[in-house]
Amino acid sequence: MTQKEIVIKTNKLTKKFGDFIAANEITFEVYKGEIFGFLGANGAGKTTAMKMLIGISKPSYGYAQIAGYDVYKETELIKKNIGYMSQKFSLYEDLTIKENIHLFGGIYGLSEEQIKTKREALIDKLDLHSQADKLVASLPLGWKQKLAFSIAIVHKPKIIFLDEPTGGVDPITRRQFWDMIYEAAANGITVFVTTHYMDEAEYCNRVSIMVDGVIQAIDSPDGLKRKYNAQSMEEVFLMLARGAKRGE
Repeated sequence: MTQKEIVIKTNKLTKKFGDFIAANEITFEVYKGEIFGFLGANGAGKTTAMKMLIGISKPSYGYAQIAGYDVYKETELIKKNIGYMSQKFSLYEDLTIKENIHLFGGIYGLSEEQIKTKREALIDKLDLHSQADKLVASLPLGWKQKLAFSIAIVHKPKIIFLDEPTGGVDPITRRQFWDMIYEAAANGITVFVTTHYMDEAEYCNRVSIMVDGVIQAIDSPDGLKRKYNAQSMEEVFLMLARGAKRGE
């Protein structure tokens, strides 16, 4: 059996704010090309954990290696080897589609020639030729999210971090967005996604569920449903989150 390549590895990763432990000794591994769901109710600690993983929040203690780089010493290298898309839409609305692609291509370290090639390919793939010189603000939300995802992987990162990327979009657009996620994973990009839609948890290869800052369960959706004798991931989630003491 071929050994899977580990692209995210944590061991007892912890973040404290004074006496409050937001993320408590979380330990897990994520593999190349995997779609990994990171679930938890509001206040569970998943956003805190993600901020440590993407290199914008220093852990209190514990270990984490992202795309082969140390979260304490190599945060700038981590940022260049990942993509990130937040739930609050991560592009600049007062710039055009072309300008956004150019800006983020530069941030991700692409050359002018690479940016030009990638820009044309991205616009062609999304069929945005007629909108390419329009402000991003003019796009419907679903198209904004698809564009943001495409730009977040324009530099072919090892990992893409998605923080509730489909919040507020219609079911058809959500399905199209997940088609893009599957395509990225098939191309070897690891997808680390938080979501509060339990049907989306079913689309992941594996899922972890955080409760009160601790990972309570981690397995494939089918594995979790078998373990908890549940018919759906929503049932599993409710069983585990029922005893949560923390809220937003």
